[in-house]
Amino acid sequence: MRDRQPLGMAVRLGRDLDVARRVIRAEIDGLERLARALDGAFVRALDLCAAARGRVAVTGIGKSGHVARKIAATLASTGTPALFVHPAEASHGDLGMIGVDDAILALSNSGETNELADIIAYSRRFKIPLVAITGGGASTLAEAADVVLLLPRAAEACPMGLAPTTSTTVMLALGDALAIALLERKGFSTADFQRFHPGGNLGRRLLRVGDIMHAGEAVPLVPPHMPMSEAILVMTAKSFGCVGVCSSDDGRLVGVITDGDLRRHMNDGLLARCVADVMHPDPKTIAANRVAGEALAMMTDRNPATTSLFVVDEAGRPTGFVHMHDCLRAGIA
Repeated sequence: MRDRQPLGMAVRLGRDLDVARRVIRAEIDGLERLARALDGAFVRALDLCAAARGRVAVTGIGKSGHVARKIAATLASTGTPALFVHPAEASHGDLGMIGVDDAILALSNSGETNELADIIAYSRRFKIPLVAITGGGASTLAEAADVVLLLPRAAEACPMGLAPTTSTTVMLALGDALAIALLERKGFSTADFQRFHPGGNLGRRLLRVGDIMHAGEAVPLVPPHMPMSEAILVMTAKSFGCVGVCSSDDGRLVGVITDGDLRRHMNDGLLARCVADVMHPDPKTIAANRVAGEALAMMTDRNPATTSLFVVDEAGRPTGFVHMHDCLRAGIA
């Protein structure tokens, strides 16, 4: 009996893994069919969504509704204003969420979802562009829509062919394709992305150097001709363990003096020397619009590593200062 249990467990494990792989392969097949089937209708759907002066209202019910919610969220977070409208609630007042400047993206595998009837009628009455994502090419939804994105014929992964599996995966992928194609059309940048994702790990990863740097009077700067006796006072007052050296002619950053430089030049004549004699030329710098994680990488990847960077403009003039502790406080690691 003790020998049969491990054998039985191994058999069950093999069967379960076979089922999992069969499901995944079925859904991969559906996605491959979708990729091959894409045509000019996809571009026309993009045109309608991009032309909407308002928002893209995404709707569906059941499993299609869950997918619709995710598509609406993806659109909104990638630069296309969007919202999810529940078709049943739409029939009880939520149609007021959809305006004449909007576009509607309706999801239904069959295209005969009764709950969509009022939204379809509303879109036709007020001439609101309607894009359908459906597997029913001759369905009520497809007949009413301005553009039909037809889902390919692909078997559901469910052995009974009933549970929405492949069809919802394909719907979701098609929604993602619309969102990302719209993103690229609009030239949506990482700065735009950060504006819509200020929280969590993603927001921290997208913080810019300008968001966390010290600026103005906080930046430790001295001219090349200043005596070291005065430069050390500036370094001490600013508490960053370094000072930047700016050219007296054009204000460009031409050097830096760190605590390490002081130790290397420590002797009886240090205080009488001028900054230009002690500074390290051509310091590493970064622009304010760079991602803050890049600043941290520059500090830690250097040999030897450094704990700070000066932030400069296009002309090389210092506009700020960022310390490793600023990055760590912002949660960048």
